[in-house]
Amino acid sequence: MLSLNSDSVSNNPEWARTGVSLPAFDRATMLERTGHKPVWLHFGAGNIFRAFIARLQDALLEKGLTEKGIIVTETFDAEIIDRVYEPFDQLSITAAMASNGATRFGVLGSVAEAIPVDEQRPEGLARLREIAVSPSLQILSLTITEKGYALRAKSGDLLPAVEADMKAGPSSPQHTMSVVCALLFERYRASGSPLSVVSMDNCSRNGDVLRVAVLEIATAWVGAGHADSGFIDYLSDDSRVAFPWSMIDKITPRPSELIFEQLREIGIRDMDPIVTKKGTYIAPFVNAEIPEYLVIEDLFPNGRPPLHEAGVLFSDRDTVERAERMKVCTCLNPLHTALAVFGCLLGYERISDEMRDTLLLDLVMRIGYSEGLPVVTDPGILDPEAFLREVIEERLPNPHIPDAPQRIATDTSQKIPIRFGETIKAYARSASLRASDLVGIPLAIAGWLRYLIGSDDTGKPMILSADPLLEHLTKKLDGIRPGALESAAGKLAPILSDPALFGIDLYKCGLAPKIEEMFLRMLAGEGAVRETLRHYLTTY
Repeated sequence: MLSLNSDSVSNNPEWARTGVSLPAFDRATMLERTGHKPVWLHFGAGNIFRAFIARLQDALLEKGLTEKGIIVTETFDAEIIDRVYEPFDQLSITAAMASNGATRFGVLGSVAEAIPVDEQRPEGLARLREIAVSPSLQILSLTITEKGYALRAKSGDLLPAVEADMKAGPSSPQHTMSVVCALLFERYRASGSPLSVVSMDNCSRNGDVLRVAVLEIATAWVGAGHADSGFIDYLSDDSRVAFPWSMIDKITPRPSELIFEQLREIGIRDMDPIVTKKGTYIAPFVNAEIPEYLVIEDLFPNGRPPLHEAGVLFSDRDTVERAERMKVCTCLNPLHTALAVFGCLLGYERISDEMRDTLLLDLVMRIGYSEGLPVVTDPGILDPEAFLREVIEERLPNPHIPDAPQRIATDTSQKIPIRFGETIKAYARSASLRASDLVGIPLAIAGWLRYLIGSDDTGKPMILSADPLLEHLTKKLDGIRPGALESAAGKLAPILSDPALFGIDLYKCGLAPKIEEMFLRMLAGEGAVRETLRHYLTTY
């Protein structure tokens, strides 16, 4: 059996028979040069980092366009570093899974360092400070999920860790945003060298979200006397610290048991997936689909690696925003959310299986082609119809991407205002279109409300996915029972009229009555969810 480590991939000819491609660049030289003059530090060591972000630098190394790797740190779940980076000398196996069943394996060699940061290991933060002050550093990027940027709870109160960080100053930050701010403060004090701080997370106007969070912490530090006002000037000047916007798109599900078995069969040991104490599901390998998109505002005051040679699209801010809106509001994310809630209700365990259900295929085609494309935001840099066609015909049906509706259903309340609300608002503003004529989108919203009842289409109890508003919403729907239509009387109005949930009061745009009617149909009894889909998708 083969082990994944630096010595093995450099000196063991047995790797040739596995079909796994190995790094062709001089990794020892890369490690040395990156350590002395780092160019790229990334926060978030999870699956999307290895499946996409680190592969970009890997591609440049393979083409001889750079001699530097990428350094990754993990501030939320340091166990990731301990269990899937350190034992393998920062190497990972990537599995690119095509829709025709072909899988391409490779060893990812671009990660030069993996730095855990937690209270037990202050040396991790110390090393980050060394990297941060290096004038050679060009990019500090993040994939930490949208929740990682939040400084406040839903109540509006500061999170305890953030409040403590604001009082204590930059010496021992806990929250990821505080760590980023502390590194920028260190760079400001050392030389004031420029830097680009890039959120690559899947949230609207992510650069501004990141900038606002960092500035709030920095302002608190200045107010408490931990930093001088020049630090705010440094952070506020795009020619010194830039916060470009980006749009990222690549489906990267949990580690696949199929891929694990394939790796074991070809003789690679110790690839077992793990679940960390914080609930991160990860493995020494990462599997993902082949299509991928990354559009970044070209705002890099200290320069950047030639990432355009690895497929990254650089453009202006307006183009990035249009690309993000195209994906999130029309061509991918609304379809994903619709499949998530109906997949849970109808007993599916994979998104790809849902795409073989003719009703659900009709639903996503209705939401995408019929309802989304008429109001799509065309970015110019990508073709919306071609993008949507790839999503429906290749990406979502890919049986080798083990993505579960239960995973996609996580945090749905946070997604609804963008994924459906923006299209609804576009219809409400239109002189020629009416929100009340929509069918697929209101079906998805009614399906989500039916999902929140907590029982599937057969009447069996379901475990609902995590959501910050889950308790709030289920309390409003408490007492509603399948087969008892009267139990729903008056209970939807407070939800459907809430513009915070949908971006608009659904009564004012005329859509709420249709959603209420759909919901009541779905509540009629066993099989009513499927029958409601059939009725609306074949009648209207």
